[in-house]
Amino acid sequence: MATETVAKPRSSVRVGVQKFGTFLSGMIMPNIGAFIAWGIITAFFIPAGFTPNTELAKLVGPMITYLLPLLIGYTGGRMVYGVRGGVVGAAATMGVIVGTDIPMFIGAMIMGPLTAWIMKKLESLWENKVKPGFEMLIDNFTAGIVAAIMAIFGMLVIGPVVKAFSNGASAVVEFLVNNGLLPLTSIFIEPAKVLFLNNAVNHGILTPLGTEQALAQGKSILFLLEANPGPGVGILLAYMLFGKGMAKASAPGAALIQFVGGIHEIYFPYVLMKPIIILAAIGGGMTGIFTLVLTGAGLRSPAAPGSIIAVFAATPADSLLGVGLSVVLAATVSFLIASVILKSSKDVEGDELGAATSRMEAMKGKKSSVSSALTGAGAGAGGVAVLAGPVKNIVFACDAGMGSSAMGASVLRNKIKAAGYPDVKVTNSAIANLSDSYDVVITHQDLTERARPVTASAVHVSVDNFMNSPRYDEVVELVRSSNAPADASGAVAAGTAAPAGTATAPAEAGTAAPSDILVAGSVVLQGSATTRDGAIDEAGRLLLDRGAVDSGYLDAMHEREESVSTYMGSYLAIPHGTNAAKDHIMKSAVSVVRYPEGIDWNGKEVKFVVGVAGVNNEHLQILSSIAKVFTNKAQVAQLEAATTVDEVLDLLGKVND
Repeated sequence: MATETVAKPRSSVRVGVQKFGTFLSGMIMPNIGAFIAWGIITAFFIPAGFTPNTELAKLVGPMITYLLPLLIGYTGGRMVYGVRGGVVGAAATMGVIVGTDIPMFIGAMIMGPLTAWIMKKLESLWENKVKPGFEMLIDNFTAGIVAAIMAIFGMLVIGPVVKAFSNGASAVVEFLVNNGLLPLTSIFIEPAKVLFLNNAVNHGILTPLGTEQALAQGKSILFLLEANPGPGVGILLAYMLFGKGMAKASAPGAALIQFVGGIHEIYFPYVLMKPIIILAAIGGGMTGIFTLVLTGAGLRSPAAPGSIIAVFAATPADSLLGVGLSVVLAATVSFLIASVILKSSKDVEGDELGAATSRMEAMKGKKSSVSSALTGAGAGAGGVAVLAGPVKNIVFACDAGMGSSAMGASVLRNKIKAAGYPDVKVTNSAIANLSDSYDVVITHQDLTERARPVTASAVHVSVDNFMNSPRYDEVVELVRSSNAPADASGAVAAGTAAPAGTATAPAEAGTAAPSDILVAGSVVLQGSATTRDGAIDEAGRLLLDRGAVDSGYLDAMHEREESVSTYMGSYLAIPHGTNAAKDHIMKSAVSVVRYPEGIDWNGKEVKFVVGVAGVNNEHLQILSSIAKVFTNKAQVAQLEAATTVDEVLDLLGKVND
């Protein structure tokens, strides 16, 4: 018997920081419209504005002092405990507002979620213990008491602490500016952006400090440290002229989206394909910041998204020249550095994404848990997933929900419509706003780890290029195979799975027939394993004994399981290898092991483990049949009650007869 392996706990400091940054930005991003409104009123009506108006300028102070912090506090509380959390979060935020004389953005980011979390924990103590008829009384008084106590705590404790922190941070910024050191922040900001920590840096640190500075001075250089579109567009322009393959072809469209649309994430994959290109971003960022310091320029409010249009809309009249120069010079320096790197490189950018992923992993100092293949529950070894039902909802998720996800959703939506499936809904969302209600979730490969926990039942697709990833075509194929209608004769469109009750076209010449993929020798009615990893080994050994795979494929099955659970629901798990393990597959095969007593599969009960190895998608017909069986409770009951291997084969292999 093979030795059962114990999964090692997975940890990633970077992912943890990303989650924290996403939480911070989740309090800011929904309220960007209010920030823009304040910026417009400030730009026009203050004494130094475009059209000074003493009466209308009275809006500026109350909005920055009360409205924006209260919105942030409410949003943070709601993220933790719904509307009730939002209400107590806003009430508690009033404490830090009253207790200080500076805009309390950071205080609101603390008090909103903290107060909601405290109330959530308190109410869990007497959940389901309150007598009927007293629920509203208890709930309202709990909220009122918690909000009152936390408002006082915020006023007396948190407010002064945050003010001291803000004063200290402002002193640090002033020191850096006075000593010409502020450009050095690009050494940290630009790599952080590419690793999707941009929202943590921008909205968690720079926006609160910049707003305080803008209120005192009319503008702030901090708003443009991360949002300057110059470094990114310089890199994309270099790829346009000196790149190769798909990178060169896609760069023009990416440059337009990044510079005008403000979606900075669009250039991140171009850096990840060749990490040394980060030097171009750093050089461009330093040049832009130095120009701002030299000219004394800045923005009066955050530029969100980081579009050149949003940047100039937030620029005061006396900073137009300085801001314009900072963008142009940043793009120029970034372009020159990236051009030298690309011209001296012999690599084929954009055409060897596997090698690019390896270079990315080397740069990050850790093995990436996601690959460029289609991943997630039900993904077959050949890289195409099988769903137990039609695909109805697809979501493209990114960090903030307003950048790369919107562009990716638009591209994919057009592809799916062109394929003839206009009823499939394709939307975009911030990762923080995801729920487990989607059939397919698409993310950048650096963000997939954060999307999985809240969308466990969905198929997950990781992409490395927002514009024209080959994964989009695989998603279209997934929709086609999962949603395919039968024609008038009962046949199914080529390349799709047959619906229950219809005839299946015979296997093409040179491919394995379904009867050769699932055979009696690969079905075990009483599995011996008692753990998830043991069950994977048992199902994998059946594939190995048939000569369908080599021993390396069993290791790949465990690797895939560590990346994302292959639990499908209805007591079914379908473990399989990674896309990179296709070289370990000699022929298509499926194994079935039944565990009548059940096995704990990451907290879910599994009674049927189906091992999968596929070549040229030959196994998809069998998987389609299996998926259909497990959506039928009566047929699942038949499998549980089966006493012979032939009964199992009849249900799984001949369901379409």
